[in-house]
Amino acid sequence: MEILVLVISFIILLIIGVPIAFSLGISSILTMLISMDFISAFATAAQRMATGLDSFALLAIPFFVLAGEILNRGGIAEKLLDFATVLVGRFRGGLAYVIIISAMLIGAVSGSALAAVAAIGGIMVPIMVKKGYDKGFSAAINITSSTTGLSIPPSNVLIVYSFASGGTSIAALFLAGYMPGVLVGVGLIVVAAIFAFVNDYPKSGKVAFKEAVKKFLGAIPAILLVIIVIGGIIAGYFTPTEASAIAVAYAAILAGPIYKNIKLKEIPNILLKSASTTAIVMLLIGTSMALSWIMSYENIPQMISQALLGLTNSKIAILLIINFILLIVGTFMDMTPAILIFTPIFLPVVTRLGLDPVHFGIIIVLNLCIGLCTPPVGSVLFVGTEVANTKIENVLKPLIPMYAIMILVLLMVTFIPQISLFIPGLFGF
Repeated sequence: MEILVLVISFIILLIIGVPIAFSLGISSILTMLISMDFISAFATAAQRMATGLDSFALLAIPFFVLAGEILNRGGIAEKLLDFATVLVGRFRGGLAYVIIISAMLIGAVSGSALAAVAAIGGIMVPIMVKKGYDKGFSAAINITSSTTGLSIPPSNVLIVYSFASGGTSIAALFLAGYMPGVLVGVGLIVVAAIFAFVNDYPKSGKVAFKEAVKKFLGAIPAILLVIIVIGGIIAGYFTPTEASAIAVAYAAILAGPIYKNIKLKEIPNILLKSASTTAIVMLLIGTSMALSWIMSYENIPQMISQALLGLTNSKIAILLIINFILLIVGTFMDMTPAILIFTPIFLPVVTRLGLDPVHFGIIIVLNLCIGLCTPPVGSVLFVGTEVANTKIENVLKPLIPMYAIMILVLLMVTFIPQISLFIPGLFGF
């Protein structure tokens, strides 16, 4: 009875357009009302929301959001684009490779796929179209590659997963994301190379050595941000939360005194945008904690776990089912609420199958990254087409082989755990 009330009320609220954070909270309270009185249900929901947000680890989210916002406004994208152009711009179809490499760098620095797709697409897609590239292909490669930064650290969604999974090591998750993120990037480069060969896309001119050195040196401070943050966490000099504060200080120095792209009068708007983004994430986390509590109270994860394990004894089949469900979920639900809702449901299942929680964290993020590029609700898809000034139907055909390569990497990561766990293992996680 409880699971039906929870699921049906949540789906109805979403269908009628209630924001997902409120849908989570309302459906949780409705489910609580089955087993407790009116006052107790509201009091319990409020208490779980408050205690759920009382976490030192969650402080990393507003700081990383602020650091990303500063970097987005501070001209970092242009520096990293220049660096990527030096690396791969001279090859046939090189501008497509520039987008992919830049997305991996910018997404890792900013921690935002939307920031990457907007920053890169706004600069690169018009240039590619002018050089003879198909606009749909240009937009598609921008859309799919922008998600690579969500698995390459520092990544806010991995912090959210750590919280939702009951405290999985953030440092281990950050390290685990490198190889899968790079694999997706390499796969997209292969797809872009095939498109470039078939369509005879042009080569860019070679950059003079002096200019190449200048562009390389200009990008080093931005790249150092990731090295400082991840290196400091791994070496034990600071926690992920302390690292996020250091990232803000470093980003402010980078965008202000070094690159001189942010003025004092812009700071209030940057702080306001960061606070708005943080508030949305924190409200989602708070209401999801109420949902998580009622699911645990009613033993819903255990029931789902038993149901899945009762379907088949095959580990491969169960993992394929979970991947399929997450892929479907990703097409209509944003990443943060999806992680908060489905981690407590599926984590007990996969741990009984012997999967490491770190490994599963990367699996769930890769699944939901694909959803960001997929209709009907893919936010990165819509921003990418808007930035490229094209229609979704023009992007879908070139997106198909890119979806295929992303799903292939997802299956490789799912069934070859060492792709995720090798680097954390090197550092003792």
